[in-house]
Amino acid sequence: MTRTDPPGAHRMWADGAASFLDLVRDQAPDRLLAWAREPRAGEGGEMGAPPLAPHATTIVALTYPGGVVMAGDRRATSGTHIAHHEIEKVFPADDHSAVGIAGAAGVGLELVRLFQLELEHYEKIEGTTLSLEGKANRLAHLVRGNLPLAAAHGLLALPLLAGFDAARATASLYSFDAVGGRYTERRYHAIGSGSPFARGSLKATYRADGDASWAIAAAVAALMDAAEDDSATGGVDLTRGIFPVVAVVDAAGYRRVADGDLAGHVAEISRLRTEAGRE
Repeated sequence: MTRTDPPGAHRMWADGAASFLDLVRDQAPDRLLAWAREPRAGEGGEMGAPPLAPHATTIVALTYPGGVVMAGDRRATSGTHIAHHEIEKVFPADDHSAVGIAGAAGVGLELVRLFQLELEHYEKIEGTTLSLEGKANRLAHLVRGNLPLAAAHGLLALPLLAGFDAARATASLYSFDAVGGRYTERRYHAIGSGSPFARGSLKATYRADGDASWAIAAAVAALMDAAEDDSATGGVDLTRGIFPVVAVVDAAGYRRVADGDLAGHVAEISRLRTEAGRE
């Protein structure tokens, strides 16, 4: 079958790049956000940015034997104001990985969409899925591309990547810094303004032999702990029926935990804390 590729596309595929971002940069750079384009003469400093752009917090993730759980609260803040009560910050990157974002919400959401397209593009071109470590490397490259915008306007967005590697039958976590550094995390991690409190909660409750149900409860409890001490982290809102976004990734793939199931975990956590005199 004859394939009609746009000019220059065969060169990137032949070189093994298989990058959707590189393809669009080469063929239609005007379709990308300024942060995803290569710097051009005359563009520096021309982008205006709202000083109080909505920010997203907090994301937690932890592994258990056979999988990983990622959870994010639903609040977005703009300065001292609550910009949104029901923002979603945890998404499927592909069938066997999840990505959560903290920081400038608009930039983070675009980063996630571009990452999803990158993985889909790679699979179509190469005929196979990218390894989990390869996904982490690709995401680090995208984060690095946002550095000029983050430095110039403070619009920093950082992801947390979690996934299940079928070849190794293990789950892994990856965190990132503003310049694209990629770090493998052991057992659990959290990002965002509430992360110190969430990590403290996970440190106190983590069990190496827990199952998926335990990991879901631990993630929800960590977000509840963060919400108690961090005003930018939204807690569970039973009146409005707002629960965290919680996802499980294991050998069966990515799946989001239903709010009804989360309500049961919240009730049990609250009961135990009341009995222990915490509330």
